[in-house]
Amino acid sequence: MGKSPKQQIEQQRTLTRRALVVGGVQAAILTGVGAQMARMQLRDADRYRMLAEENRISLQLIGPTRGRILDRTGQVIADSTPSYQITIVPERAGDLEAMLRNLQQILNLDDEIITSVLEKSKTTSSFVPLTVADNVTWDDIAIVSLNSPALPGVDTEMVRRRDYQFGPDFAHVIGYVGRVSQKDLDEAAGEAPVLSLPGFQIGKLSIEKRFERELRGEPGTKAMEVNASGRIIRDLYQDAAKDGRDIQLTIDHHLQNFALARLNGQSAAAIVMDVNNGDLLAAASAPSFDPNMFVSGISSANYSALRESEFRPLSDKTVQGAYPPGSTMKMSLALATLKAKKVTPEETVYCPGYVEIAGRRFHCWKRGGHGNINLRGALRESCDVFFYEMAQRAGIDDLNAMNSRFGLGQRPELPLAGIAAGLNPSREWKKSQEHGGEWLIGDTINASIGQGYVLASPMQLATMAARVATGKIVQPRLVRNQGPTSNSDVEFESMELDPNDLSMVQEGMFEVVNSSRGTAKSSRIVEPTQLMAGKTGSSQVFSITAAERASGVRSQAELPWNRRDHALFTAFAPYDKPQIAVSVVVEHGGGGSTAAAPVARDLVLFHLNGGLPPITAYPENQRSRMATDLAEIKERIIPSDNENGPSPT
Repeated sequence: MGKSPKQQIEQQRTLTRRALVVGGVQAAILTGVGAQMARMQLRDADRYRMLAEENRISLQLIGPTRGRILDRTGQVIADSTPSYQITIVPERAGDLEAMLRNLQQILNLDDEIITSVLEKSKTTSSFVPLTVADNVTWDDIAIVSLNSPALPGVDTEMVRRRDYQFGPDFAHVIGYVGRVSQKDLDEAAGEAPVLSLPGFQIGKLSIEKRFERELRGEPGTKAMEVNASGRIIRDLYQDAAKDGRDIQLTIDHHLQNFALARLNGQSAAAIVMDVNNGDLLAAASAPSFDPNMFVSGISSANYSALRESEFRPLSDKTVQGAYPPGSTMKMSLALATLKAKKVTPEETVYCPGYVEIAGRRFHCWKRGGHGNINLRGALRESCDVFFYEMAQRAGIDDLNAMNSRFGLGQRPELPLAGIAAGLNPSREWKKSQEHGGEWLIGDTINASIGQGYVLASPMQLATMAARVATGKIVQPRLVRNQGPTSNSDVEFESMELDPNDLSMVQEGMFEVVNSSRGTAKSSRIVEPTQLMAGKTGSSQVFSITAAERASGVRSQAELPWNRRDHALFTAFAPYDKPQIAVSVVVEHGGGGSTAAAPVARDLVLFHLNGGLPPITAYPENQRSRMATDLAEIKERIIPSDNENGPSPT
């Protein structure tokens, strides 16, 4: 049945509306597609070009600048200076070996370098740059820059290398940095990716190693857009590195420099300590070495020369050297005996030059003896027989206890390498040894004069002198406090010694230097405000045998150098108001009065005068010689900041 005209008109209207809707939808789609194409061709053209060229984001670590090391006055003694190197980023280089061969042709690289870089790339993230050449010249930089379009992933960059501005002066104190080894990477266990940066260096010894975390800082990150050929399109963002923190030491660079100059030509150690706060003002071990040699890798020849020297320049004798303390131990024994009430200040002991104990003869250093002598005199003249008697009265237990109060047998808490504890022997210690056994009276006698089993470092001897000077448990300190805490306000605990006993020993030490009968009278200071108190010591290395004496060998000077006694001296000054303690050990120097005491005097005078001392501080009969000696030293030391003192010439 056909539709009526009215129905046909209505159907036509419906079809027309549908056609319009469909057409509108199609037009909207076409409009959207057109707009999208326009955006792709105009606004997002760079983005799609990047995708077409297989561009990608490359991340790169930015190494921090290592913190500086300063002396007590703020003088920089270790810094980081600019140096240039050539690196390659494996992920940007494509065929790494082929790119290295290209570099080899323009930089004349050895095959060994190519092999080393390829090996390191196997254990390093592909976005971490690898060092191809360091400390390069401007000519090398220019060649690489000229060929950069053909060298994707290859960069020239500035890095900072450690520079030790005072060379050997601080080598043992601050140590040195070196290249990161595989052992360093293994120990880091992935927690420090910055170690993989090209040319990155870490502390290997002493301050540089102990404060590695603080000095190192934190790395930054740089994101770059690179294309398929490794070419950098643009930098995307950068998080700056956090530089390392500065570390300030207690050492005075002028005094340290002078100490090493004064010890020149000897195998020795010297300590200068502030008795009021424990600050180490100088800690010199001679001979020293230049730590700058280790920064980029020391040669085998130079390292062998350092290792094979009989003066052991690589050893820090201030804390690693452990020596029989000789007669410097007599201060401890004197206080142990006084504390135990086993002797009175004026009681005398007769010294004929030797004493018979348990069927063995023990000699005094003065073969003719000292006659009747009391404690003060025994310290002044270092009478061995007097202290043999004191050792029998006090016994090893009391001596061991007093030695402990002075820090013997204990490692000082310092950020230095290989610190020796020394040895403060006891009955229990001897029993614990493989061939030990019972403690004998002869062991006590030997310990009484700092021989036998007893060992102490120069640092421990300086600490002992500081404690005698103050009656307090002074602790040595090498790093100054960081922040608002005062560096001078340090309250040490009392040693709990009778002030009268302490005064007795201090007076004996004063007479050692200032009495006409003192063992160090030739090293006295005549400036009344700078008088020094001290104690000499000599520790035996080898005995002169009867056969040697029969053949004519009579003195230390006639023995080979390595068989002579060690020379020791420990002191404090000024006597009436102590500021500093000093210890000097000269290996195989012979006598403490002739080899060690003069060095200590010069260190005291240099510190108290803020530079080379005036000649008037020396005894009149020594001034001509000292003027010549100080003039020679002046040529070897850095200029002093304080020019108030008169010229030594």
